[in-house]
Amino acid sequence: MAETTETSGFSLATDRPEPDAKPGEPLIEAVDVTKTFGAVQALRDASLTVRRGEVHALVGDNGAGKSTLIRCFTGVHAPNSGELRFDGKAVRFAAPSDARSLGIETVYQDLALVEDLQVWQNLFMGRELHSGPFLRRGAMRERTDELLGGLLVNAPPSHARVRGLSGGQRQTVAIARAVGWSSSLVIMDEPTAALGVRETKAVEELVARLHGEGLTVLLISHDVEQVLRMAQRVTVMRQGAVVGELETESAGAEDIVALITGAAGGNRKRTDAEDAAG
Repeated sequence: MAETTETSGFSLATDRPEPDAKPGEPLIEAVDVTKTFGAVQALRDASLTVRRGEVHALVGDNGAGKSTLIRCFTGVHAPNSGELRFDGKAVRFAAPSDARSLGIETVYQDLALVEDLQVWQNLFMGRELHSGPFLRRGAMRERTDELLGGLLVNAPPSHARVRGLSGGQRQTVAIARAVGWSSSLVIMDEPTAALGVRETKAVEELVARLHGEGLTVLLISHDVEQVLRMAQRVTVMRQGAVVGELETESAGAEDIVALITGAAGGNRKRTDAEDAAG
């Protein structure tokens, strides 16, 4: 595992450094991005701009290309053509570590937590603090409790094992792991899909508070009402292409659904390969 020192970049959400760029300026962009998998074209000239300091939602039916576009942003896939930009500069990600080095963190739908490890071990996995050859377990547990306490939610203690946590607590741990590293952009893939009404509300309130502190969020969700509650702008994808962008302040659920379904070709049966692509 990689060694990490006191200058690891770990910080509370409330300690996030002020960016040089102003809120509202483009943070991450996809410009005419195309991605194919064999004969399947998962993305067709897809363009998306996430502005600094906003919650931006990305929606679309299964197979629309959302997952593929997100995987390009996180360094999992490389576009066949088009360009990715971060802070106005063209970037190429050879691996997920390249995206993380720019402060791009992801809360995956499956959370990617290790069940048998404790909370602090999940937060610091791959970023452990060392003193010579020895792990600084006490410092990592203390920092984990500090971060979770700062989130002002019913968070688990740092020594708890993930296996015994509720769905909402697991989601909190996953979000804490994403925001605890001076992150500039957090991508949340269906963050409340497996949660009940009460836990969903708690997660939404947490995201809203972090957004109020300057966090930029790209939210992927099938829940149109949730998108209207949480996001300032929404981009809609269909069959690998971006088909519209709306300001949620002036848009309604029917506007988003109309773009998702489309007036033509919306009932075309997708192939298994297209579903797998995103």
